[in-house]
Amino acid sequence: MGKVTLLFAGKSYDTDVQSVRENQIVIFDGPYNMRQRMVVAGIAHTQSGYNYRLIDPETAEEHSADLIRPLRDKFGIGHYYDDEHPEFMDAAEVAALRTRADALKAEQEAARRAAAEDAERLRTIGAERLRQIVPDDAVAVIIGEQHESECDPYTDYFGSRIVRTVILGFSTHTRDLFPEMRKAAARFEGTAHLAERNAEYEHREKYSMGHGYYLGTHRYSGWQVSKESCRDKEGIIKRFAVVAGKSDNVCIENPAPVQTAAPETVADARVEIVEYSAKSIAVFGDTKPLRDTLRDLNGLFRACLTHDGTRCAGWIFSKRREQEVRSALAAYLK
Repeated sequence: MGKVTLLFAGKSYDTDVQSVRENQIVIFDGPYNMRQRMVVAGIAHTQSGYNYRLIDPETAEEHSADLIRPLRDKFGIGHYYDDEHPEFMDAAEVAALRTRADALKAEQEAARRAAAEDAERLRTIGAERLRQIVPDDAVAVIIGEQHESECDPYTDYFGSRIVRTVILGFSTHTRDLFPEMRKAAARFEGTAHLAERNAEYEHREKYSMGHGYYLGTHRYSGWQVSKESCRDKEGIIKRFAVVAGKSDNVCIENPAPVQTAAPETVADARVEIVEYSAKSIAVFGDTKPLRDTLRDLNGLFRACLTHDGTRCAGWIFSKRREQEVRSALAAYLK
């Protein structure tokens, strides 16, 4: 025996008692004054009571309901029927509608299967691709996400959906650093404008109901760049395999630099690269004219480092970036 009690409505209903008949019109009263007409296309009895198959006559989309209340008891969102003046649809029309609904359901199921198969194919390709390019010590991914607004000012709803995700780089730490995000943003055409050092692009929303740290021009539309933690390399592969299944969703190479003459203030700069620890290198010397270059290379300036037994200022880099640092500073090495 099934019984449903609606506390706020102050009513109880026995779902073992059939409330409507086949071909009868019912109304779904939804949020924001939404009303949808449906027809009862089938009735089944289960252990929990009656279940009603409902079909929208306009779209042929199928729904189901366990409780359909009389319109005189209307209270809140739910399915209702007119118990004073019941309305019915012609049985032949309902039969044709049932055929349409079955065909639509089969079509949707086929589309879901095809999407699942395509996702599995992309997952296999992407996992292999990521296994080759993700550093062993990576724990986070810098991504670009294209948002499409779903805001509705009339209902005071604000939200968006992500229509595309692009992998822009990997990180060995989980700190949210905007310089790191800006550098990654420059690797993809859609996010390249976010590589500009602009305080208005920097969003710090690590609080309740906030959206974390990200670079973007708008909250609910356009491209945004952020960092997502994934614990380790395998976590990254599992999370982003489908995204990486398409090669144009992986943009981890820096664009070719524009060849320009070195500024006069840098021409005489001389620096030295040394092994500072088992996991880091350091740059010492005339680094002040090169500070923008060193910062863009994700270097960390330290005023008190030890070099040749003395205290001096310098820049610290991960040892993994040694080749990149040497290439960028080749013209200034002692």
